[in-house]
Amino acid sequence: MSEAKVIIETLGRCGVITLNRPAALNSLDLDMARAIHEALDRWENDAAAASVLIRGAGGRAFCAGADIRALYQLGKAGRAAEQLAFFREEYSLNRRIKNYPKPYVALMDGVVMGGGAGLSVHGSHRVAGDALDFAMPEVGIGFFPDVGATYFLPRLPGRTGAYLALTGARIGCAEATALGLASAYVPSARHDALTRRLIEGEDAAAAIAAESKPAPPSTLSGQRPFIDACFSAATVAEVVAKAGADGSAFADKTLAALLLKSPTSLAIALRQMQIGADLGLEEALRIEFRIVARILQSNDYYEGVRATIIEKDHRPRWSPAAIDAVSKADINAYFAALPDDLAFCTPVARR
Repeated sequence: MSEAKVIIETLGRCGVITLNRPAALNSLDLDMARAIHEALDRWENDAAAASVLIRGAGGRAFCAGADIRALYQLGKAGRAAEQLAFFREEYSLNRRIKNYPKPYVALMDGVVMGGGAGLSVHGSHRVAGDALDFAMPEVGIGFFPDVGATYFLPRLPGRTGAYLALTGARIGCAEATALGLASAYVPSARHDALTRRLIEGEDAAAAIAAESKPAPPSTLSGQRPFIDACFSAATVAEVVAKAGADGSAFADKTLAALLLKSPTSLAIALRQMQIGADLGLEEALRIEFRIVARILQSNDYYEGVRATIIEKDHRPRWSPAAIDAVSKADINAYFAALPDDLAFCTPVARR
């Protein structure tokens, strides 16, 4: 394939976007986000493009999220404006995908995490493949579930959205389809056939229906009573207490996952889950931009990325380190309105 980080093509009746950084699990950067946004703008008014397809190159990932290493390096270099430029563009792109007037088909196969969710779950047609590995793992690096997670996770059945947000749990095609994160399951071996149908101009819904199969049964659904009871708690401390008191193997695994995360990130994520069901996507993204503008100034983000991605010692030193040391006022500050020059409002100008 071409060395371009994202390949934009009009093939037959379909606009095709191929994320092309397989060595980096197709992680997203500012130039890629801009290129995708520009392509969507162009295809909207192109009668030849009946639908849009987005996929990942390399066979291992659709998109593992934002280029966290690059964002970390920008922050360490004091280039906060460039960090925020990425998130403005990314969140604007998420909103564009959600409101796109033509069928937008995301082939969700391999790793789909963080920013990869933003490129897929907002689309009209979200096709899970056999190798789907979906997660919103941001609290593990001192960040928070963004790209509209404040909007889409609270709309999942019961409290599964809060479970995914706070634990960073990874789920496959069965769970993603059962929860509605994916709208259909098409075996990976049939993705090329589905792509050909779209290129030939077949109606997207009909093409997907022709290639789809019943998804495998979800194993997560059997844990719903525990998930709903645990993650309906009002505070992170109560979530942890409920997980610790349950005694099941699943609860023990959940508790172990929670105790590894940034206490501040956990509290932010729980607040997102508590307010998100009453928000539209645009307001959710605006709130996420408020959070990101502040979390990029925090200890935990840089410490989490250092421990997980840069030095890989997996021993982050969170500040504060204890869940009960995070105050309500601390969390309120992340959600407070920003000055106009930083507030998420309209897409930034693109080159």
